[in-house]
Amino acid sequence: MQAVDLPLINTVSTPAVHPSGDFAVVAVTRPDLDADAYVGQLWTVPLVGEEPPRRLTRGFRDSAPQISPDGSVVAFLRAEPKKAPQLFVMPVLGGEPVQVTDRKLGAGEFRWSPDGTRLAFTSREPEQGRYGSVEGLDPAAESPRRVTTWQYTRNGLGYHLDRPQQVFLVDAPDVWAEPVVQPAPTADGKPEPRPLVAEPRQITEALTDHSSPVFSPDGGTLAVVAAVHPTSDEDLRSTVLLLDVAVTDEPVDGPAKAVDALGGEPLDLSVGSTAFGDDGTLYLLAGEVGPDGKDFVARNPGLFRVEAPGSPEAAARRLTDAETLSVDGPIVPVTDGVLVTVLDRGAQHLVFVSPEGDVRQITNGPVAVAGMSAGRWGEVDVVAFSYADPETYGDVASFTFGGTSEDGEAVLAGEFRRRTDFSAALREAGVVLPTELTVTGRDGYPVHGWVAVPEGEGPHPTLLMIHGGPFASYGVALFDETQVLVDAGYAVVYCNPRGSAGYGEAHGRAIRQAMGTVDLHDVLDFLDGAVASEPRLDGTRTGVLGGSYGGYLTAWTIAHDHRFAGAIVERGFLDPEVFFGTSDIGWFFGQEYVGTTPEAVAAQSPQAVADQVRTPTLVLHSEQDLRCPLSQAERYYATLKRHGVQTELVIFPGENHELSRSGRPRHRVERFEVILDWWKRYLPV
Repeated sequence: MQAVDLPLINTVSTPAVHPSGDFAVVAVTRPDLDADAYVGQLWTVPLVGEEPPRRLTRGFRDSAPQISPDGSVVAFLRAEPKKAPQLFVMPVLGGEPVQVTDRKLGAGEFRWSPDGTRLAFTSREPEQGRYGSVEGLDPAAESPRRVTTWQYTRNGLGYHLDRPQQVFLVDAPDVWAEPVVQPAPTADGKPEPRPLVAEPRQITEALTDHSSPVFSPDGGTLAVVAAVHPTSDEDLRSTVLLLDVAVTDEPVDGPAKAVDALGGEPLDLSVGSTAFGDDGTLYLLAGEVGPDGKDFVARNPGLFRVEAPGSPEAAARRLTDAETLSVDGPIVPVTDGVLVTVLDRGAQHLVFVSPEGDVRQITNGPVAVAGMSAGRWGEVDVVAFSYADPETYGDVASFTFGGTSEDGEAVLAGEFRRRTDFSAALREAGVVLPTELTVTGRDGYPVHGWVAVPEGEGPHPTLLMIHGGPFASYGVALFDETQVLVDAGYAVVYCNPRGSAGYGEAHGRAIRQAMGTVDLHDVLDFLDGAVASEPRLDGTRTGVLGGSYGGYLTAWTIAHDHRFAGAIVERGFLDPEVFFGTSDIGWFFGQEYVGTTPEAVAAQSPQAVADQVRTPTLVLHSEQDLRCPLSQAERYYATLKRHGVQTELVIFPGENHELSRSGRPRHRVERFEVILDWWKRYLPV
């Protein structure tokens, strides 16, 4: 794979399974270099029979499909070029989409009501006079912002307190009704235009972000996640609000009555998403953040079950083990329990969890499950899931769940069947399969990772690549970073050192207030072990690169080890002292990872040891990065330059911390070109 092959990368959304279980609808999205944007449409994927998947819509970027409970209509988000996404509905078998929302800042997450008559959705509500709410008022002419809180910006969004995300309710339009036709002028003048969409009802009002709306089985309650407790600006806690949205004989307008699903007392939980079981039990995914509400480092998110939600007796009981299982969503109710995913050694597996906390793994091997949903086919659930593996960026597979065998035993899952092949063209362009490797480190600790080697006997120049996070991980899925470097002739060595996710909390918390210690040893030991195990790797010609925390550890590495011919420090967490007060997460992140005393911060700061660097270093950053602000790169670059290091600073305009993953397609290609040019100069093939 080369950089120009980026348009061949197809990613797929969480499938929406039809209630019958016969088919699913999925959004397929890809980068488009001509449009310099991400384009995509909805596809219908049969789950029975041999029919191939077929394109269902033809919008510029259609995403996030959900099928109505009766199976007749599909709702989705549609975005036109340079416009915010809006909610649309259309007949599930095809037809003209009908617009549901026309929000100034677009629509976000949404859910169908159980009877299919209403849709709940999130949308940002701009403060009057900002974000285009007054025509002709340029952003530079807006009134000043008065800041009194810790949290007021967010990477990829910017200021957010003056446009909180609220929840709205709207009646689902009749997709078979007569279309709206605008009246023509008469002798009396031009008549008022007829509205194309219904006016939604805003049902939340707190000046904070609300997310993850989900209806109760009877449709009378809507659960949403929000942080509304008095200390919400000073910690990472959030809760679940239960909103009364029952249909009454009298018209209702304005905010809905809300109660705290977790009993009203702030729990030490940061809630991600929720789901109701058929019996009204509330499930939620959450991370425990300790008594001060900020102990987030390497805390495995877990699945919780809430008995009697909304009552004084409400209690959230953790169903999954905190040390060993890192749980992610979505939460999909099925017969006798729910499905979630679990991160494990670079794989993301589908698991079943019973109401009592019995956990049974469904998938195995090198697979990364991204999302799933279920329908009903006869006596069993039909589950479709989106996934990636070493040969695909995104595809859909399905299996049946539940039922009994001939001898009367319960059957957890039937055989998996792949239903799509959206990465076929990419494989034809050329894909290298990495080899899994575990190296025993200097202290006896096992370091797990992968080695990807170009064709030919070699020896090939070797790049040590370090992931971000740090509580994240490299995985088993096809990865554009690795593929482009290998295609250019470089062997790539990458691992999940201590501090990474998917290996238990102890593994992740090993570097809490000890960054640059065992994590440094792990990546260097893995590099040495990979070179020793693979004769095609040239251990005398090596480079090192990484982004975010990977940028941190790259900068830390080259200050302490001078073996590398070159380095690339990208969007790095480089100066913990300056990070506080400039990063959108600086108010809590640094103090949890590197501590608060000047001595502790300096002892873990790449900026503090930048004068020790001798390695030629490319510093790569984005202009609008609010996670690791541009000042992190500028100061580090200037220090290298002052001490005579061969260095360059490359700044991408208009991009944020997510450039390598979701930046403009042309910028992503240019980024690869900059990276390959650097290696061509300092580590030629």
